[in-house]
Amino acid sequence: MKLFFIGILSGIIGGMGLGGGTILIPALTIFAGIEQHLAQSINLLSFIPAAIIALFYYIKNKKIIYKFTFYIVISGILGSIIGSYLSIDINAIILKKLFSIFLLIIGIYEIISKKYV
Repeated sequence: MKLFFIGILSGIIGGMGLGGGTILIPALTIFAGIEQHLAQSINLLSFIPAAIIALFYYIKNKKIIYKFTFYIVISGILGSIIGSYLSIDINAIILKKLFSIFLLIIGIYEIISKKYV
């Protein structure tokens, strides 16, 4: 039941375009006791169907700026390849700490950001 609620919450966050992995990865490692590498692979696998469904609704509601998409997709693919190779060689404890630092930096940025939409 715990995994069901983790999945629902990460799906909602991911569907909003906020990155379900920011919820899913910490929840799997903290509440389900899953190792960091495995949590990240589960996140990537669960992201595929969630992204397809969310993409359908974003296209339907004309919420995509296509002129930026190509460059982001190409650089994202390259970054994914590099990141995958790097994460395989990094110890799980170090990887968990790096991910935590990343989330902390993003959180601090969001708190002090003066962008109000």
